[in-house]
Amino acid sequence: MCSREGFDSRFVALGSRLRGVPEVRTLGVRPNFLDYSPEERERILKADMVLFPTLNYAQFLTTSRRKIFPSLETHLYADEKIKQTTLFYMLGIPHPRTRVYYRRHHKDILDDFSFPFVAKIPRCSAQGRGVFKIDHQAALDAYLDRGPIAYIQEFLPHERDLRVVLINYEPVLAYWRIPCAGNFRANLAQGATICFDHIPPEALETAWDAAYRCRLNDVGMDLIHARGIWHIVEANMKYGRKGLKMKGMDLKQILRQKLLSGELEALA
Repeated sequence: MCSREGFDSRFVALGSRLRGVPEVRTLGVRPNFLDYSPEERERILKADMVLFPTLNYAQFLTTSRRKIFPSLETHLYADEKIKQTTLFYMLGIPHPRTRVYYRRHHKDILDDFSFPFVAKIPRCSAQGRGVFKIDHQAALDAYLDRGPIAYIQEFLPHERDLRVVLINYEPVLAYWRIPCAGNFRANLAQGATICFDHIPPEALETAWDAAYRCRLNDVGMDLIHARGIWHIVEANMKYGRKGLKMKGMDLKQILRQKLLSGELEALA
């Protein structure tokens, strides 16, 4: 007998993003694989695709050659600014000049960067809360007191940045984020406003190219135009939904359509 959550579905989700989609059986995330019932374990291992498996299960499922969405890379690089920077540089993706300093090398920062520059909390910071514009020594000292690892990035003057949301590498939405007066951060949580007008095609191409080469298939790419080119500032896997809602777009339905059309399988 089928339940309302697609008990007999070919698709299984662990995370809750697709809860309520009738073709997907959402099982929840459990700390131990043996916490799932034998029937649930069989469903996970025999599913055509396991959706939103979390980093823990994404690793095991990929090793087991099971199809997942989002990709393992999407999980591995989430909330990891240092890893993202290394990946962008290795792939030749335009990215603001960035260096990482451990405590014994903090003294070298001002040899490499002049005020002003940007300092960020390198892991698990969101909504602009871990991003600081460093204008003087006191601001740098206060930032360095926060932890042993310093993530320092050149400041590229800009009036707005661009967020491009890509699902299965396809740009589904792009919008400008315009900072409020007195705040260089363009995060909506920091008071920035949204504008959907005049999105440059070359910016969408840059976002697509970066997402595809990095194998990030559920991501919000943040871009800044400076020195005549588009720079990928960072990739956000926990991108907000405000822009989608303002355009009347339902992320759950977008994912459902791509799942049922076979698009997610085609590029898995």
